[in-house]
Amino acid sequence: MPQKTLSETLAARETVYVNCGHPMCAKSTKLDIQSLIDRLGADHGSMHWDLVGLFGCSSCKAAGRDRRPVFFTFIPDYAGQQAERNRDWKPTFPTDTGKA
Repeated sequence: MPQKTLSETLAARETVYVNCGHPMCAKSTKLDIQSLIDRLGADHGSMHWDLVGLFGCSSCKAAGRDRRPVFFTFIPDYAGQQAERNRDWKPTFPTDTGKA
């Protein structure tokens, strides 16, 4: 059982980038999680070892460079987390100073 699935990554609204590990390239591409779900299924794992075999760098292949492993960058939905955190926020200090 995967630790985290593609459907959980989509539900968390995380942004995922696949990055080339070759020092001459370092290309980065944003992944479309919904397309991965359509192709692999919602229960497919979204951790590094679940995805690493599926990707290779087309730029390195075209340039004739040796294949290097790719790595992934997961960026949480910081704006959504902040909005959820502040949803019930109320000031703890008096807002009316009593001055006219």
